[in-house]
Amino acid sequence: MPQQDQSREPYEASCRLPRSKASVPRARDLVRAALTAWEVHAGVREDAELVVSELVTNAVRAPAPSDRQVAVRVGRPDEMTVRLEVCDAGEGRPAPRVPAPGDEGGYGLLLVEAIAYRWGTERRPGGVGKTVWAELRGSAGEGEAMVSAVTVCAGHRVRAHGAWRTVRRVRGERFATGALALVLTLDEGPALRVPATEKLTVWRAARC
Repeated sequence: MPQQDQSREPYEASCRLPRSKASVPRARDLVRAALTAWEVHAGVREDAELVVSELVTNAVRAPAPSDRQVAVRVGRPDEMTVRLEVCDAGEGRPAPRVPAPGDEGGYGLLLVEAIAYRWGTERRPGGVGKTVWAELRGSAGEGEAMVSAVTVCAGHRVRAHGAWRTVRRVRGERFATGALALVLTLDEGPALRVPATEKLTVWRAARC
């Protein structure tokens, strides 16, 4: 069961999970519980849950002995930063790729790259396996924030066409290059069609 680690950072929680699809929602639960207890902004919590889902999904799929577990750690090194780490016994260094037209998967690290302030991969101590980490940054208070378009949902308020607009609908499509595009239908004015990784200005309330 996830527990806060009192022996290290005051804001750190971790758990070990089996290499199973069922570990993905359990990792999300750990992140949600820890960041809620630490009073991290709801928008940052949602982003962190999505990122850890993608990292754990990759970790449980990585070729490794069946008895090896996946380690998940979430920390808050400072008031503006949330750090996520996922360790597995697999080899290699994961890298984002652009899925081929028609692929239903393959977007995981593209989403991580779009959402995270920065991310990377490190060899584990002893040389067995790897740690994939990601850091997210965001204010805990009300106000403007820059976020990746892929994290915007219906109901969010975005700065568009020189004014604040409410997003009514979000759908995905492809550019001619095959890259993922998002079309945001707004309450007023023409829709926005932007790359999934483009940064948009949104308004975040103190509590969502």
